[in-house]
Amino acid sequence: MAITIQIPTALRNFTDRQDEVLVAGATVGAALEALAAQYPDIRRHLYQDDNTLRSFINVFIGDTNIKKLQGLDTVLSDGAVLMLVPAIAGGQV
Repeated sequence: MAITIQIPTALRNFTDRQDEVLVAGATVGAALEALAAQYPDIRRHLYQDDNTLRSFINVFIGDTNIKKLQGLDTVLSDGAVLMLVPAIAGGQV
């Protein structure tokens, strides 16, 4: 299955400046693992030491956060597009 992962600007240094990466994967977890296999430097930015997705990394299929679906076990259809969205915090109000 061909899956497109959209890479945010903050993580493009780890994907050879690519804004989209094509991977294979039947689930969100498999697609992200394929991304990390293709670009090993991105792994530490996506995963914690226990290999769980970092809490500030949000993954969307269309307008839906995978946290509202089956998380990393969410099944993907061929041609699906995943969007990585790192949460932004900090600054002063």
